[in-house]
Formats: sequence, structure tokens, C-alpha cells
Amino acid sequence: MKLGSREIGPSAPPLVIAEIGINHGGALDVAKEMVRRAAQSGCECVKHQTHFVEDEMTEEAKAIFPPNADVSIWDVMARCALSKDDEIALKRYTEDLGMLYLSTPFSRAAADFLAEIGVVGLKIGSGEADNLPLIRHIARLGKPVIMSTGMQSIQSLRASVDILAGAGIDYALLECTNLYPSPPEIVSLRGVSELQAAFPDVPVGFSDHSIGPEMALASVALGACILERHYTDTRYRAGPDIINSMDPAELRHLIDRSREIWIAANNPKARTAAEEDVYRFARASVVADRDLPAGHVIGEADIWARRPGTGEIAGYEFDAVIGRTTTRALARNTQLKWADLTA
Repeated sequence: MKLGSREIGPSAPPLVIAEIGINHGGALDVAKEMVRRAAQSGCECVKHQTHFVEDEMTEEAKAIFPPNADVSIWDVMARCALSKDDEIALKRYTEDLGMLYLSTPFSRAAADFLAEIGVVGLKIGSGEADNLPLIRHIARLGKPVIMSTGMQSIQSLRASVDILAGAGIDYALLECTNLYPSPPEIVSLRGVSELQAAFPDVPVGFSDHSIGPEMALASVALGACILERHYTDTRYRAGPDIINSMDPAELRHLIDRSREIWIAANNPKARTAAEEDVYRFARASVVADRDLPAGHVIGEADIWARRPGTGEIAGYEFDAVIGRTTTRALARNTQLKWADLTA
């Protein structure tokens, strides 16, 4: 798939998405500072969350308290939502710094607003991964979609994936575990492979809620094309997602190390040109293991393989020498040549 001009898939380095989400606490200046420092870290893509609370939730949400917050989910989102004008300013600021701007709409009104302001793509969070009417509405907007799949099975995802596929849009799926933070006991790296097997033509990535970069980096070796992690300019801020957020230094680490892992994961098993000098001294050559007269039929006890590998007959050709006859006398440790032997 593509987000703008950015290719996403096995042939491109992983796209690292810094999810500001609601970490700015509803303050545009804080959000901009987070974006600025993400750009300094070499980030290509920042993701926001667009909350129009009245269209997103019913009054019952005021009695629901998330496990990582001390107020209701309604109050959390109401406090942390940016106004429309502020989000437009944040998008413009992000793009002026050369980064892609994505956001997660949690309602029809939010999705329509994001389409109106021209976001390059839309994110569907795990909580909405089986919200078929919202997914259908988002798909109709014609934007590329990245969908997290936390709390879902392969089977429960199929209806949602069918909507995205039927809309003819680019889309990607992210393995995700929705506990903040997620301990390794419940994180599923295997989920990356299972999504790839179930949806082989779809880019698969990893949305990480664990502490530290290890799980996200490990997913790259399994073929993850997108890495999404919560992000903040400093972990000293208050907020429900701060505990599992990376800071600018960790963001830089994730970007650099994920590219290195992606490169290594795509290298074939072969001796490289850079290893040739090492190979010449590290490899063994077949040598006489004792003084041998001319006309001697070589047995296994007569030869051995020793460094360096500059001899004509390599150690892996050891067995081909046994049973041949010497054409001249050979002193112990002489590197053998084929001309020294007859069949």
C-alpha cells in the first residue's frame, strides 16, 4: 500500500508511526512540541486521535472507567480532544515538517472531518475493529486505512477485512494487544505471522503497547511493515498512555534499529563480498598430515585440513583426496594441489 508517496510493504523499510494520541492532554502547544521533537528524531509519520465525544459515545460512557485512568472514558476524551481548528493547525504543522499526518476517527463526524481536511490516511483502532458500520463509513471515504486488530481473532476480523477489501482501498492490518502496558505474557508476536497467513496480500504490522522497543523490533524480523507506538516528548507528563509511550530517544532507536533488522531479515544466506578476506584465512585447506613419498596412495590418516584457506584444495573437498596417489614427495603441512595427485 501507499500513504502519499511512502511505499509500505516487505520491499520497504518499516514505517514507524509515533502515536501522539491524547498524550498532549488537549493542549495544541504541547502537541506541536511533540511533533517537533518527533521530526528531530527522524520520524516519518505522526498519528493523532480525533474525538468528537458527543458523536462517539452515549451517556453510559460517563460511568465507564478505563483500567489506566481515574476518571470516566467520557471525561478522558473530553479533556484531551483538540478542537477542529487546533487539529487543522496540528496537521499543517506536522506536514510542514515533512511528516505524514494520520489520525484515528472514533465516530462518523470525526471520519468526515478528517476526510474534509485532507488527511493522507485513516487509522482504525482495535476498539473499532469490529464496528462494521463505522468501518463501512470510513471505507467509503476512499482513503488508505491502517486497522489495528487487538482483541480480535482471525475469524472475527474477516467481516471487517471484507469491507475494506470490497471498497477497493489500500489497507494494512496491525497485530495489537490492548492492555496499557502489555506484559510479554499476553503480547502475541505470533499474531503477526497469523495475520500474514490469513491475509497474504495485505501489509501487516505491529501496534505495540508494551514497555520498551523489544517487541516492536522483534516483529520486524517476522515481517512487520508498520510499527506503531505511543509517543510523548517526555515521560514526566501525566496521562493514561504515558506509561507505555516512547520518548524521542527511543523513537530514534526504534527507527534506526528497525531499518537494520529489516535489511538483515531480507539478506539471503550466502557468503558476501565483504567476507572474502575473512574466508581466505578462516577457511581450511587440505594439507599433508605427515611426510608422504611419491607414489603413495592417500588414506584418511595421511591428510588433514588446516588454516589458512589459500590452498587449492578446500577443506570441504577432503574426501575427494582420499584414494588418490601422490605424484611427488610432500612434506608435512604442504598445502595439496590437484597436480600433486592422480586419480
